[in-house]
Amino acid sequence: MVLVTTLFSLFTVSLCRSIPRSRLSSSPYTHASDLKIHDPTVIEVDGTYYSYSVGEHIVIHEAPHLAGPWKQVGSVLDKDSIIPKGDRAKPWAPTTVEVNGTFYCYYSVSNAGCRDSAIGVATSQLPGPGAWTDHGAVVQSGTGPAADQYPFNEVNAIDPAVLVTEDMGYLIFGSYWSGIWEVPLSQDLVSAGNASRSNAHHLAKHPQAARVQSDGENPDPLCREPSGRHPVEGAYMTYRAPYYYLWLSWGTCCDYDPNNLPPPGEEYSIRVGRSQSPHGPFVDKQGEELTHGGGELIYGSNNDVYAPGGQGVIAGEFRDILYYHYSWLGYSYLGYVDGWPIVLKSTDLGML
Repeated sequence: MVLVTTLFSLFTVSLCRSIPRSRLSSSPYTHASDLKIHDPTVIEVDGTYYSYSVGEHIVIHEAPHLAGPWKQVGSVLDKDSIIPKGDRAKPWAPTTVEVNGTFYCYYSVSNAGCRDSAIGVATSQLPGPGAWTDHGAVVQSGTGPAADQYPFNEVNAIDPAVLVTEDMGYLIFGSYWSGIWEVPLSQDLVSAGNASRSNAHHLAKHPQAARVQSDGENPDPLCREPSGRHPVEGAYMTYRAPYYYLWLSWGTCCDYDPNNLPPPGEEYSIRVGRSQSPHGPFVDKQGEELTHGGGELIYGSNNDVYAPGGQGVIAGEFRDILYYHYSWLGYSYLGYVDGWPIVLKSTDLGML
């Protein structure tokens, strides 16, 4: 997602208290942690939780529980990313997965508000710091190899997520512009596979917005959305038979002024769609395709938090956990009703 400094990062509760109660909804309790974070990815390895987030060389924290106590233990990279673009020292929005004993940390390099971006990957045999190899770019948009080819000529190549099935790995990515896309990965998962038009799948897009002109607009065409802003990003994909679920961060993120908030419903929220194929089409409960603006609201502003997003899901033996940021790392337990995920008001296993 676009990296910004959040005015509410001091205490989200302070912001919630300043918002009229009519703008907040009652919602399941948010389990809080002691980790202040943006764009988290969290995995659990042998009873220890590892968080990877934006910061110098991709910051790693670890904790015995999602609630904490979290401690910073190092970074993924030991120097700037080898990708020659964007903020190479502080890659954004990482996602880390473990496949057959190897850990893959996919990350973004870009400049805020522009799509001259790339997704890179580093690998290690351990989830902690000190043993990662940076393999460089997997895909690029704006400039660089294949950036002029579909769909990279119309997408912003940041916010990576990865789904690995029995025989294939898929890279899910995108922020604003043309929305969320999926392309195959190579067998070694460190480069793109055949990302031809027939193998690139459009998964989600925010409805077209009105074009807004401003005197201070960036003249660089890679930093302007010709058809207006399309605020959808931070996709994440999971599988729970028989459905694949596409989770989205929807709406305007961050840098909120309590005196000039987005219209209700336009702030960050977490939405989901489902499909029986990882390629889509993904639909919401009403059958609206996510490429046409559909998306089932799963978690939004409430009495605990304002504008949660940057989500991921940890699959558990008995229950799945939805985690997200709202300036701190928060999490909620999931249940499924008629194949649709819901955020539980308790950890009642009977609902799972």
